[in-house]
Amino acid sequence: MLKLRLSMGGTKKRPVYKIVVADSRFARDGRFIEKLGFFNPLLPKEKKERVGLESDRIKYWLGQGAQPTMRVARILGENKLMPMPASGNNPNKAIPKKDRKKEAPKAEEKPAAAEAKKEAPKAEVKKEVK
Repeated sequence: MLKLRLSMGGTKKRPVYKIVVADSRFARDGRFIEKLGFFNPLLPKEKKERVGLESDRIKYWLGQGAQPTMRVARILGENKLMPMPASGNNPNKAIPKKDRKKEAPKAEEKPAAAEAKKEAPKAEVKKEVK
């Protein structure tokens, strides 16, 4: 299957990505069919130099059935080459990871305690029936 995806380049702590067409079985930074543009995430969103695309070649490959990855689909949607993909719903992403771990056990304890209370009367009812 053909994919439009990002291929990483640049130096340590300074990523620069190529937007390429590649077979999905190939490695991320490995063999690709054609380079279609670039993406520099370190530049501000307002700068023109952040993203460079060859729109006619991208439209050609989309017409041939190449599927963009989620990140490339967002880049293409922002540049109006295809409809913007639906945004996902990940409410935990806004919470720092260390705080997610602290809140997860608390959330699990409350339902467990509520279930224990619900189970206790059921067990008593069963004993009276016998």
